[in-house]
Amino acid sequence: MKKTDFIYSQESEPHRIRTKKILKQFPQLRNLIGKNPKTIWAILGIVGFQVALAWFLRDQSWWLVFGAAYLLGAFADHALFVMIHECTHQLLFKNRNANRWAAILSNLPQVVPTAMSFEKYHIKHHSFQGIHELDADLPNRWEAKLISNSFVGKAIWLLFFPLFQIFRLSRLREINPFDKWIVINFVVQMAFNVAIWYFMGWQSVVFLVASFFFSVGLHPLGARWVQEHYLTHGEEQETYSYYGGLNKVAFNVGFHNEHHDFPSIPWNRLPEIKKAAPEYYDTLHSHQSWTKLFFRFLFDKEISLFNRILRKERGKVTLKDVSKPDAEIVYTEKTTLIVQD
Repeated sequence: MKKTDFIYSQESEPHRIRTKKILKQFPQLRNLIGKNPKTIWAILGIVGFQVALAWFLRDQSWWLVFGAAYLLGAFADHALFVMIHECTHQLLFKNRNANRWAAILSNLPQVVPTAMSFEKYHIKHHSFQGIHELDADLPNRWEAKLISNSFVGKAIWLLFFPLFQIFRLSRLREINPFDKWIVINFVVQMAFNVAIWYFMGWQSVVFLVASFFFSVGLHPLGARWVQEHYLTHGEEQETYSYYGGLNKVAFNVGFHNEHHDFPSIPWNRLPEIKKAAPEYYDTLHSHQSWTKLFFRFLFDKEISLFNRILRKERGKVTLKDVSKPDAEIVYTEKTTLIVQD
């Protein structure tokens, strides 16, 4: 049957509750919380790789430009999205602005200045998962109706995924869309784009643009956006992890349940959460192949953009919440111990 609305839940989002249970049973996981400043070297390497590839393709055929974008550039840009994600959660450096500059650096080969906007909206996705007026990860109702459950509609949705995300921002009226960091991100990105065009030419620019769209869209990597929160195994579980081999080139971003439960733990330590608390994660549905999910999403008429859970109850979470429930629990318990002593 063709779905005509989202799935509504009276339950609160599951992650804060599970975080408390896991930390109570496995307190050693507190030791994984922290920063990973070595991630900056991965950022520099991938940015350098994309710029070098753009230089190589500056006078190549268009077939080679698009082929390189699909087979190489998409993976590099997807990895840079994960780096921006790490910076958003301030998992590189203790200084917040240092993380922002690292995110802006990661953003450069992606052509579109999204890093600082991502920070602004992604934290709300964690704090208010399923709240339609605050969670930018949820599709618009008109978006879900337009795409429906057809192969063509879903293919178009994946191909133009970044544009559909932009259309969602007008729905999130409680979030201020502009600040000085948005402006800085835009200015730096435009300067980089002009430099690429001036010194390398249109082939290089098109390569970077194509890499950006492939990395989040009509590509097996695009299945990541379906994997994370679309209901593919019934209507009870709203977050899914991916444990396939592409995690090696995607900096473990597939460990999505683990990340939502422990957003203060950097990418390189996420697999340790599952190893330490298997009874909490082995019992959940998960995905083993983005490629398989990519084709299933396109052809399975039972999956549409309405396969998402919405809730109206925000709980006691404030609009300024920074989405660090794991670190807050640790801090609260340490403070309690100090007071008791």
